[in-house]
Amino acid sequence: MRKRILVVEDEARIARVISLELKHEGYAVEIVDNGKDAINRAKEEKWDLILLDVMLPEMSGFEVLRRLRMEDEQTPVILLTARNSVFDKVNGLDHGANDYITKPFEMEELLARIRSAIRVAGAAQEKKNANTVKILEDLEVDEGARVVKRAGIAIELTRREFDLLVFLLDHCNQVLSRDQLLNEVWGFDYIGETNVVDVYIGYLRKKIDHGFSHPLIHTVRGVGFMIKGQKHEH
Repeated sequence: MRKRILVVEDEARIARVISLELKHEGYAVEIVDNGKDAINRAKEEKWDLILLDVMLPEMSGFEVLRRLRMEDEQTPVILLTARNSVFDKVNGLDHGANDYITKPFEMEELLARIRSAIRVAGAAQEKKNANTVKILEDLEVDEGARVVKRAGIAIELTRREFDLLVFLLDHCNQVLSRDQLLNEVWGFDYIGETNVVDVYIGYLRKKIDHGFSHPLIHTVRGVGFMIKGQKHEH
């Protein structure tokens, strides 16, 4: 069965080029050119991926994404943006984007990111179906329910923070480089700034370690990060 992609792009020329390339690769494609139609179509149909421009008429791509994530945390979303600042990238990821690509871009890179996002989403769904509960010291993570507790206290995490925590737990007591974390958690080979990892590690530390007797997340200077402790799984 062909993978279905919703392209949300108000520049007709760009939308047409993307659509032609995606169809050539075997995807089923639908195009909408504004945020309201994007939200409606996303709710009406099941999509394997949504390609979402940030600069849209009536409603920004960030707002579209925020509304989509209120009801759907699973469908992968790649943002198309003309902006190249770290703030905009982190903002998009904070709103629930799986990836982003900056205009102008090479079509081969976009296709690679689409394949990667769909693959990562599929693997995440398999993990969710397995409903594994991971325990590290007094930290408990239920992957299926996406529930995190430490010392019995519930901790609210964003989707990206949760995915990062799960990957750290999957590689407990191993030092992971920024490049490894970007490639595996964000789902692509990242070229450019890697401090987005530091930002999210900081978020996790505040939520997971702050106020507790001993830290679980550690920085290995000059190498990367690790989560350390005695792990159990059931």
